[in-house]
Amino acid sequence: MGMTITEKILAKHAGRATVAPGENLWCDVDVLMTHDVCGPGTIGVFHEHFGADAKVFDPAKVVVVPDHYIFTADTKAHRNIEILREFAARQKLPYYYDPDFMTAGVAGIPKAYRDAATTAYRGVCHVALPQNGHTRPGELLLGTDSHTCTRGAFGEFATGIGNTEAGFVLGTGKLWLKVPASMKFEFTGTMPPWLMAKDLILHVIGAIGVDGATYAAMEFTGPAISSLNMDERCTICNMAIEAGGKSGIIAADAVTLAFVRSRTDKPFQTFTSDADATYAKAMTFDVSKLSPTVACPHSPDKAANAADLGGVKLHRSYIGSCTGGKTTDFIAAATVLAGRKVAIPTFIVPATVEVDRDLDRCKVGPQTLRAIFQAAGCTIGPASCAACLGGPVDTFGRANEPIHVISTTNRNFPGRMGHKDAHVYLASPLTAAASAVAGKIVDPRGYVKADRAIGLA
Repeated sequence: MGMTITEKILAKHAGRATVAPGENLWCDVDVLMTHDVCGPGTIGVFHEHFGADAKVFDPAKVVVVPDHYIFTADTKAHRNIEILREFAARQKLPYYYDPDFMTAGVAGIPKAYRDAATTAYRGVCHVALPQNGHTRPGELLLGTDSHTCTRGAFGEFATGIGNTEAGFVLGTGKLWLKVPASMKFEFTGTMPPWLMAKDLILHVIGAIGVDGATYAAMEFTGPAISSLNMDERCTICNMAIEAGGKSGIIAADAVTLAFVRSRTDKPFQTFTSDADATYAKAMTFDVSKLSPTVACPHSPDKAANAADLGGVKLHRSYIGSCTGGKTTDFIAAATVLAGRKVAIPTFIVPATVEVDRDLDRCKVGPQTLRAIFQAAGCTIGPASCAACLGGPVDTFGRANEPIHVISTTNRNFPGRMGHKDAHVYLASPLTAAASAVAGKIVDPRGYVKADRAIGLA
């Protein structure tokens, strides 16, 4: 009997020839990621169980990324950053991406460590890790964030874990994992210019529900998936958790390898599913028959066609987050906003510093993305998670009143973007941008040019 790509990766990391769904395995961990929300709790668990002077299992395999609450005056958020800084310095972590770490006045950080560490701020962890070479095919990556499953786009097993589990991994480099059953989602046909990866995954979640893939490895395949770039593949795997998935994964191909090899020279091994592998469920979708999709409040599985929601008046549009704040997302939004004005406050929030630079490097027509957004009347914020998780009252783009927001983020639960009574509609960057122009939810087809090609400034 053959194995799926997920089963092969877990077998490798458990030192086994074969594994089957439901088996529990001791697995070696290649990368552990944490951030400013869960990092302090993880560190507390680590010291409680391994001792005040304990050392992490491998400093080079620990990546710490403050990203959720960094641009705020909130004192509790600041304390979280201080805890991370102190821990990174004591453990001599080479991958600690802090917004202010390199400044001369940071207390308690030895200059020798500052000079040796890779410490410049990067942005949202889920986008920053691939950009900085921490995602490689065939590896096992764990993170204290449910959207760690994003990294499955690179052909690796990636999933979110709790602080207790992460504290254990910090001390041992291992974790007890149950092999998930795999579900296959095949996408056939050619992607039309008005459809994006966000539409595909919202359609899937709408079809199976938020519990339709509970503890399953959601494997995405087919010619339409192969046609997507890495940004778009990340969008799909990012939202596997919204269907209850343990992970999302896309087998590495030439597109994956080109990206990974441009970011790291570390060795890795690729895996693919066997033709006779067993799946708990298999579904096929023809992308040419799908419509721009919106998830209505207050659940990602409340999927509807954008064209059927034309009566929904909007107060704000938000284009950003690990799901919808990547370079490809802003290129798509710019193709809609070029030469147009937004009718409602529209926020542009790059996921990372690199994406922010791309706003000046990438063009749609003769203008850069940043120039297009500024001319359209958008407000551009600093690279971060910003309003995606609500956060302190001064979080950029946070909804402070019960308004209707169309957003490229991944969750539309009550309070997710601030006010508990705000209504959040999840959509692709194309739909969010077109709706920003219309002031209401619209199908983007009338706003999208057939050619969404870009150039570099």
